Amino acid sequence: MVLESLGKSLRGVLQRIARSNTVDEALIAEVVRDIQRALLQADVNVQLALDLTGRVKKRAREEKPPAGASVRDFLIRIIYEEIRGILGKDRAFEVKPQRILLAGLFGQGKTTTAGKLARYYQKKGVRVGLVGADIHRPAAIDQLEQLAKRVGAEFHTHRGEAHAERIVEEAVARFPPHMAVIVDTAGRTGIDPELIAELQRVRATFRPDETLLVLDAAMGQSAGRSAQAFQEAVGLTGVILTKLDGSAKGGGALSAVAATGAPILFIGTGEHLDELERFDPTRFVSRLLGMGDIQTLLERFEELSNKAEAEKVAEKLMAGRFSLRDMRVQLDSLGQMGPFSKIVSLFPAFGQGKIDEKQVEDSQARLRRFRAILDSMTPDELDHPMVIKGDRIRRIAHGSGQKPQEVRQLLKFWETTRKAAHGIASNRKLRRQLERQMAGGELKA
Repeated sequence: MVLESLGKSLRGVLQRIARSNTVDEALIAEVVRDIQRALLQADVNVQLALDLTGRVKKRAREEKPPAGASVRDFLIRIIYEEIRGILGKDRAFEVKPQRILLAGLFGQGKTTTAGKLARYYQKKGVRVGLVGADIHRPAAIDQLEQLAKRVGAEFHTHRGEAHAERIVEEAVARFPPHMAVIVDTAGRTGIDPELIAELQRVRATFRPDETLLVLDAAMGQSAGRSAQAFQEAVGLTGVILTKLDGSAKGGGALSAVAATGAPILFIGTGEHLDELERFDPTRFVSRLLGMGDIQTLLERFEELSNKAEAEKVAEKLMAGRFSLRDMRVQLDSLGQMGPFSKIVSLFPAFGQGKIDEKQVEDSQARLRRFRAILDSMTPDELDHPMVIKGDRIRRIAHGSGQKPQEVRQLLKFWETTRKAAHGIASNRKLRRQLERQMAGGELKA
C-alpha cells in the first residue's frame, strides 16, 4: 500500500483509541505525539504537522460528539478530518476525448506516466493517441513508441524535427477530435528559461484541455516548489505524483503539492502500466487509516474486460454448477483488478491489519500456482473435474511444473468452494421460501 509506514503508524493510533477505556488528557497527549511522529517520519512539513496536531488537540478538548456517537469514535473522526484536510481539495476530472499536455523535469517518470495515462483512458473506452515531443532525448521517443504498442494506442512523432511545437501541430492535424491526445514533452534537470519557453510554444500550438505536471514523490517537500514554479509559468490544471509506492517522502510531496493549490489528479502506485490511480483525498485517507475503499474496488470490477463472463460464472457458482474452467475465469478477473496486495487493502477488515504481508504473498503465490495448473488441463478436464485422477494428476503436475499434491490441493479447493457457495445459495433460497410461507400464514413463527 502507498505510504505503508505512515498508514501503519496512524492505524496504531486509532487502535489505541479504540482500546482505551476513557478519552482523557493523557490519551489525547499521547495520540497527538504519535501523530506528529508519524507525519514527520513521512516528511510532512514540520509546521504543517504541528498545526494539524494542534487542531486535533483543540477539537478533542472543546468539541462535543454528536448524539449517539462515543467520544472515542468522535476523536477518530477528528483525526480523519484533519489528515484529509492537508491533502487539498478534490477536483472533478472527466475521462473523455481531450488534449492533455504533460510537463515536468527530467527523470520524474513523465514518459512512463504518458503510457499509464493512455492505458487508464483506454480502459474507460476512450481512443488514445500518444505524441513524442521530446526533441532533446531520442530514447524518450523510442520508449513512448514502445509504450504505445503495449497499450494499443496510436503514436506520432517526427524524428529529426528541431521544434517540438511542429511535431504537436502535425499530431493535431493527424488525430481526429474524438480521441484523447497525450503529449510527452522534454524535461530538464532544473527549471530554466529555455524549458519554459519551449513549453509555452507547445502549449500555444496544442491548446490543451489539461496541462498536467508529473512529479516524483521522492522529491518530498521540494515538490511543492516545482509545482508552484510550473504553475506560474504555464498554468497547471493538475499534478500527477509518481513512484508513490516506495517513497518514504510521499507524505511530504502530497502535502507540499496540495499546499500550492494545484490539484493532485493521479498517483503512480507501482511500475506496471495499470498502477495509476485517480487521486481522491477522501478515499486515500480512508485506506491510509485502514477504513478500506470499497468504491475503488467496485470501479476496478467495472473495468474488467470480461465482466459479463465473470458475472455468469458467479451465478453458476451460487447454483452449484461451478467447473474448473469457471474458476479460471474468476482468477483471470482477479488478476485484471491489480496486484492482490492492493486489492486486499481496499477491504475495510484487511485494511485494519487483520491480514499481514506474509499471508498476502502466500495467497498470491498460491493463485499463481493454481493458474499454471489450470493452464495445463485439457478442455474436458476443465469442464468435468471429476475425471481428474491418478495419471491425469501426474501429467498435469508435470506440465505445470508443480507437484501432484498441488494439483490435489487445487481440486480440493475447487470442491470446497463449490459446495460452500451452493450451500449458501440453498440456505438463502430456503430462508426466502420460509419467509413467504410465514407471510402467507402457512407457518407460524
